[in-house]
Amino acid sequence: MSPLAIGAVIAVTTIAVLGSGVPVAFGLGIVAIGFLVMFEGFDSLSILAETLFAGLAEFTLVSIPMFILMGAAVANSPAGKDLYEALDRWLQRVPGGLIISNLGACSIFAALSGSSPATCAAIGKMGIPEMRQRGYPASLATGAIAAGGTLGILIPPSITMIVYGIATETSIGRLFIAGMIPGAMLTGLFMIWALYAAWRGGYRFDREGKRFTLAEKFASLPKVLPFLAIIAGILFVLYGGVATPSEAAGVGAFFCIVLVAVIYKMWRPAQLWSVLSSSMRESVMILMIIGASALFSYTLSSLFVTQSVAEWIANLEVNRWVMMAAINGFLIVAGFFLPPVAVIVMTAPILLPIIEQAGFDPYWFAVVFTINMEIGLITPPVGLNLYVINSIVPDVSLPTVLRGAFPFMLCMVIAIILLCLFPELATWLPELLMGPAI
Repeated sequence: MSPLAIGAVIAVTTIAVLGSGVPVAFGLGIVAIGFLVMFEGFDSLSILAETLFAGLAEFTLVSIPMFILMGAAVANSPAGKDLYEALDRWLQRVPGGLIISNLGACSIFAALSGSSPATCAAIGKMGIPEMRQRGYPASLATGAIAAGGTLGILIPPSITMIVYGIATETSIGRLFIAGMIPGAMLTGLFMIWALYAAWRGGYRFDREGKRFTLAEKFASLPKVLPFLAIIAGILFVLYGGVATPSEAAGVGAFFCIVLVAVIYKMWRPAQLWSVLSSSMRESVMILMIIGASALFSYTLSSLFVTQSVAEWIANLEVNRWVMMAAINGFLIVAGFFLPPVAVIVMTAPILLPIIEQAGFDPYWFAVVFTINMEIGLITPPVGLNLYVINSIVPDVSLPTVLRGAFPFMLCMVIAIILLCLFPELATWLPELLMGPAI
């Protein structure tokens, strides 16, 4: 059997195993070990432990549980509520200020937490009822929060970008910078569509609620600004070369825990344990996927599947933009069924050499890759954000949430097209701050 035929069988088997509901890490491990034994015999099992450990023996991986801990401290405190209230007060007089404040809160909270579901839950619990109470259509209110939650994997500091950097051996600091302008652009596209959809749906922007005094606006800032300062500090030390991602993540996690303990009095052991336990569960899940993907990648490489697929794609007589369109289509479909971390660790090492050979910038591609993963977060059957929103407002049906989220998916597609037309959106800032990539 040729390597390409073996690869096709592995792909079908992997989809079937993961589609059965087996956890991603165990599914990848089962497929990897099964095919390795099938084609290379039981002697191949002697290197499994070493391969699994090698996949996790990367110092940069320390930043993942630290960033997750930072996000858990924020997500398990009233920080999201305070952030939402602060933006609502300051944007209250702006036409459509409520929906703008919701999307703005999503973008900032997503940067703090790095978790799309946590962002949807924290901001959605407050924002969706308030928007519906003021007359916004239910589909728009839920769709906006579902889409806003996806910004966490693009706007730095992003755990998804860290995983991509480790998988492709690219600079995490440069990846963070590359996501800043596209993240702001995508947030702006979300806001433009939300305002237009509300206006088209008959919402009157002159319906304003309570007026806030300047004193009330400033009173909302003391609890919010320290967390924003942490984000700014992390980005500064990373971009300035002062600290590594692991060091910045550790300090950021420490300060977030101190802030929630001081500001929100969350210093009791039971409260701190809820933060630690939730961050531990998510960290172990992501690291298990990374370790299992190392086994999976080793199997593909040992059976010459990776090399054959890369050679086949590289030898295609097609325009490089046609190839890029095909890769985008593949990533979108993969995102329908797998979480972003799994797609990255499985496909990024294979795709990156092809992308570079075609003349595309690897950091530009990382941003395009991430936006494709964002689409997967709000598309069935595994669109996690949709189910989080549906659990928050069970009286709004899942098809209604999906209908509200669909235009925001189109905004993401527009963002990808704009990045293809103007790649400088992702490459200009990294080159300005860090110089040309080597």
